[in-house]
Amino acid sequence: MFTSIRSAAGVAVLLVAAAIGLAGIARADGQMYGDPEAAATYWRYQHQEDCGLMAIADVVGQLTGHEPTQVGIELRGIFTPSESHGGDVYFFDGTSPEDMVMLLRKYGIQSDLTTGNSMGTIEDDLSGGHKVIAALNAETIWNYPPGQGQRTQADHAVVVTGVDTGTNIVHLNDSGTPNGRDERIPLDTFTQAWSTSDNLLIVTQQTGYGTVAWAPQI
Repeated sequence: MFTSIRSAAGVAVLLVAAAIGLAGIARADGQMYGDPEAAATYWRYQHQEDCGLMAIADVVGQLTGHEPTQVGIELRGIFTPSESHGGDVYFFDGTSPEDMVMLLRKYGIQSDLTTGNSMGTIEDDLSGGHKVIAALNAETIWNYPPGQGQRTQADHAVVVTGVDTGTNIVHLNDSGTPNGRDERIPLDTFTQAWSTSDNLLIVTQQTGYGTVAWAPQI
């Protein structure tokens, strides 16, 4: 689970984009942005409400070659004070975007949290070798039947590993489903799901694979 974007007081703030068009349209140049095949190695299926933590572990693995274990990164979340709300980062109840940025920093990875992004932003970041986490609505990308779940709030975090502008497919490492390794989502479905977070992204400043010096941490 991906918790609501929180203010310093811990008040949930989730903005629904005024139109799906805010997410933009992939460029029709038939190009693959990113390397989904290489990133797929670091996918892991979640067993708690820890999609945010699994996304962090995935990105750490991509950048360092040493992916934290699920138990290890959960313990780090449980015993790390939150920077966005009272208490610790994680207590089996999701992880805020602000705390995800902070936890990446604990692993030596600097990242930027922004909203109002476009598909062009994702494509540029991926083509530059940056790692990208997106907040979105899980019920939309998993195509829940009508009446099941909600489709207006972001409740999930995924790692965006590729955008294929030839087929209009977005590639994800999605810890929330057993089929989430290199999960392939139609562009329109992705942009609809992503718009529920005001197109929120967490993008690493570092690039490439295995480029960050590894410090043995939980």
